[in-house]
Amino acid sequence: MATGVIEGACRHLIKDRMDITGARWTMRGGEAVLPLGSLYISGDWDEYWQFDLQQEHKRNHLALYSSGIPLIKKVLKASCSTTPPPLQIPV
Repeated sequence: MATGVIEGACRHLIKDRMDITGARWTMRGGEAVLPLGSLYISGDWDEYWQFDLQQEHKRNHLALYSSGIPLIKKVLKASCSTTPPPLQIPV
């Protein structure tokens, strides 16, 4: 009985996904897609997606802005003159 369940799961998860007419998969592409399909079928997709978003936020935002927002630092360092620059009037 267990063998049939395992074979059915393999067919459902792997063969049905990878064997779509006209689809071409590289080993790398197949290895990237199968874990995501497994998460979806197991019902863990929503929990995984929240985790992935948190990790992306850490990688892309917290590390980049750990010492402050770069643009604001530049603005704060800039000094403003009270006199406007001369106008360039073509003659």
